[in-house]
Amino acid sequence: MLRVVAAADVGERMTDSFPLHECVFNGDTRKLSLLLRTHEIAEKDKHGNTPLHLAVMLGKKECTFLLLAHGAPVKVKNSQGWSPLAEAISYGDRQIISSLLRKLKQQAREQMEQRRPNLVKALNQMGDFYMELKWDFHSWVPLISRILPSDVCKIHKSGCSIRLDTTLVDFSDMRWERGDISFIFKGENPPKDSLTALDNECRCYQHVRHEETEMEIEDEVDILMSSDILAAQMSTKGISFTKAQSGWIFREDRRETVAGQYDSDLYTINGLTLEQRKRREHLSRDDLQKNKALMESLTKGGQQGQQGGIDQNGEIYRRESLQPPPNCEVTWEDYISAEPGQYPNLGRELVYKESSKNFKATVAMSKDFPLSVDMLLNVLEVIAPFKHFNKLREFVTLKLPSGFPVKIDIPILPTVSAKITFQKFEFRDNISPDLFVIPEDYKEDTMRFLIYFIDFLIYDLSISTD
Repeated sequence: MLRVVAAADVGERMTDSFPLHECVFNGDTRKLSLLLRTHEIAEKDKHGNTPLHLAVMLGKKECTFLLLAHGAPVKVKNSQGWSPLAEAISYGDRQIISSLLRKLKQQAREQMEQRRPNLVKALNQMGDFYMELKWDFHSWVPLISRILPSDVCKIHKSGCSIRLDTTLVDFSDMRWERGDISFIFKGENPPKDSLTALDNECRCYQHVRHEETEMEIEDEVDILMSSDILAAQMSTKGISFTKAQSGWIFREDRRETVAGQYDSDLYTINGLTLEQRKRREHLSRDDLQKNKALMESLTKGGQQGQQGGIDQNGEIYRRESLQPPPNCEVTWEDYISAEPGQYPNLGRELVYKESSKNFKATVAMSKDFPLSVDMLLNVLEVIAPFKHFNKLREFVTLKLPSGFPVKIDIPILPTVSAKITFQKFEFRDNISPDLFVIPEDYKEDTMRFLIYFIDFLIYDLSISTD
């Protein structure tokens, strides 16, 4: 009898532990508004969900808008690795997706602006330089390895300005696009035009962090509603660094001279696990057939209106909201008393596949390289809108052995790794200011890189130490 009473007491205490979440679950906006004055809006419950996660999954529009108005974070993931925006795409309400996307972009701009003064100061304190990063993609599958691309990225830095030139526009799901692309970051410019992407073949440009027009937001919503929902997480819970060794009988630590000038210690990185998930319960069979043509059009610089379509009168029409999922019969008590991460389904029946792979990565650390890891992170923060650069940045944030990672071999996809080599670095005092100016004959195209920036927002690789 005592055990039954004790268990009931524990269950009752648990249901009272997350009052914001309970208000959302029950659609009690009045009480929610009062509690927001005294409770943490970003608190996660036992399943890793924030109140915004629950509001979106349950289709509670008034709660969603109330939480967004109070600054609920959008770029936060639950224990399954899904953000509120991912759950909104699954639910399929266009108005909710649009509101979350606006708030996500606003919060990203605000976070960047908070870091900007320190970033600009750090860039100004560095010497001006020219650097080359070589990317070699390879696979343990021989036939795949033969067709994978390589690229040499060229980086110029002058004052608080950075320019990156690359021929690899995008790499994901065994697809890649070649081109002649440049990123220009000017720290002294206003936020709306501080970071610009240039397509030197099409002779056009697009500002990356500008405040989008209503048309651009709606175009992006069409893309999200037409695309798979992706999540990736690299777990480093059991990570360890061991010095690579050579020799059969007399073992000794391996050393290597990288790029002909950087003496380096080689390390093997054990314990990396890359987990990837893909969802498409919001897509019909017809959607999947149209999706390929849509993405091909966008990657070639498609114009506005191709996502939603154009009717006979030339008017743009948009993807409509999906029919809501069946009414959720799960109670708050059912939800909060479930085992962590194993709560009943609250929205659509999931349609997804997942993969997990353990990796051994390698890194060559040199004390001779003139750049520090902190300096590298400042540079990568500026040029990280494309996924493979963001993965490099996430990797470098790990607690690496002493020195600078002049050569890194890290997983990019379950069957593909990338070897990044810092093959050239030199300080320069005479870098031309013309490198950081958009040519006069380039035209603005707000759609050219839209698919990649959206992809970056959704497919955000996170590092987990859990």
